[in-house]
Parts: sequence; C-alpha cells; structure tokens
Amino acid sequence: MLKLILRRVIVAIPTLILVSMIVFMLQKILPGDPVLTLAGEERDPAVLDYLRDKYRLNDPLPMQYAAWAGQVLQGDLGKSLRTDVPVTTLIAQKLPVTLQLAAMAMFFALLVGIPMGIVAAVRKGKPVEMGANIAALSGMSIPNFWLGIILIMVVSVQWKLLPASGYVSPSEDFWLSIKTMLMPSLVLSTAIAAYLMRHTRSSMLEALSADYVRTARAKGVSPRSVVLRHALRNALMPIVTLVTLLFGELLAGAVLTEQVFTIPGFGKLVVDAVFTRDYAVVQGVVLCVAVGFILMNLLADILYILVNPRLRHS
Repeated sequence: MLKLILRRVIVAIPTLILVSMIVFMLQKILPGDPVLTLAGEERDPAVLDYLRDKYRLNDPLPMQYAAWAGQVLQGDLGKSLRTDVPVTTLIAQKLPVTLQLAAMAMFFALLVGIPMGIVAAVRKGKPVEMGANIAALSGMSIPNFWLGIILIMVVSVQWKLLPASGYVSPSEDFWLSIKTMLMPSLVLSTAIAAYLMRHTRSSMLEALSADYVRTARAKGVSPRSVVLRHALRNALMPIVTLVTLLFGELLAGAVLTEQVFTIPGFGKLVVDAVFTRDYAVVQGVVLCVAVGFILMNLLADILYILVNPRLRHS
C-alpha cells in the first residue's frame, strides 16, 4: 500500500508541474490588462509602471513562472491582484463552502443512483428498467442552471419552502446551512446520479451473468443475498473509481450552480478572478483543483484495493 502511494505521488509531481505551466501560459494570452483595472480611472503612467514592476509583469514569462513556482514550493500562492489578500486565505475561505456543496450533492447522487442501477439491472427488460433509463437520460440532459432557476421559482418563490440563494456556515446555524445548500446540491446531484445509475446497471448486469452468481443461485442462495453480497460487491469496484473522479469534478465544475444560487464558493471565486484578470487567484485555484483530482485518484486506487481482496493479497 505504501509503495502504491509513493508511486502515485512520484507520478503526480510532473503532472502538477505541467498543469501549472499550461495554466500560467494560457491566462497570459487572455485579452485585457490587470494593471489597467488596478490603476483606476486616471491610469497614471507612473502608477502603471509601478504596478507592473511590483507584480513582475514586465519580466519574461519564464522568469515570472519561475518566481511564482518558487513561492508555491514555499507554501505561498501569492496575493490577489485585486484585493491584495493572500490566495491561500481566499482558498481557505471558499474551499469549505464548495466541499460542503460537493459532499451533499454526492450523498444525494449515491442515495439515488446506485439503488436505481441495481433495480434496473435486476429488473432488466421490465417497465422499471425503462423508467430508470428515462430518469437517467433526463438527469444527464437537463442543464444545471435551468433546473436551478426552475427550483428557485417553484420551491422558493411560490412555495416558500427553502431559501432562494445565499450561504450560511454550519458553525453559525447548522440546519439553516443545510436548507440553503439543499437545492444547489440536488441540482448538482442530478447528472451525477444519472452517471452512477448507468454505470451501476452495466456493472451489475455483468456481475449477474458471471459464473459465481450462477453457482450461488444453483446452491439455493436467496436472491437478495445473490444480488447484494455476491454481485454488488464485485460490481462496486468500477463504481468506486467513478465516484472519486466525479467528486473531484464536482469541486471544479460547480461554477454555474454557485452563480445561480449566489454561493461564495470555488466557482464564484475563479469566475470573478478570470473576469478581473486576477492571475494569482486563477493559478492558485486551478493548482488546488489539480491537487484535488490527484488525491481523488489516489483514494480511488486505495479503495479499489480495499474492496477487492485479490488485489489486497497480491
């Protein structure tokens, strides 16, 4: 296990370097100049020169990247060009919000997607399977922002059941925090639940047609035990990998949902940073997301070994 983790960490190092270089270079070619935004309306040439020297914007790109990478290795992601707040502070403020949203969305997706996939596989060729497939296709097809707007109009405006937008920290009011995050997490979970349902169904169909399942049935094992103990355990192995990857995608892909529900998370932070050409914030957030994806992949490998006894013994 330790060798696996060490091997994955070694492979992750060049991946992070490549991601940081790509993001650093690509955002430099974006139109617009962050210094013009910082200088205000008068835009005194002396102020412009001072700001460019302060943030090393006059240096060649390789030197800018080397200086930024050196700071990152020391745990310093720089300061926001717009607010002069350390990027690490901004990430520490916004990351828990997106983590809560992603965790709740994944909980609802698991609660719905995996049982639907099991039922669709067990009831293959029956109306239940057709209904599950229709629900999955609908979940993958409906845009998140449209579903979010519809829920706000119906649930919040007409029925007045849940808050329409905003965010409350669990440390301030736990139940109000759950209420404010309920609709956004449900919106995010629709597509994730659909993917989980489709993959669970495929994995379960493959497992149910395996020889060991036929043997268990021939021995008189109850149908429930055959499905839950024999087939599901083996079908879960690819699902574990999918869940970890989808969770990493939730951390990076909740931009539209956070915008619709006015949630001050990672998505809103990176959108604001892109519009204001806040290079340090964009680089820090993307690097953090890349690290999150790598950690999710590592977690998937570890869970895969824990779920599969054959890999554990080998």
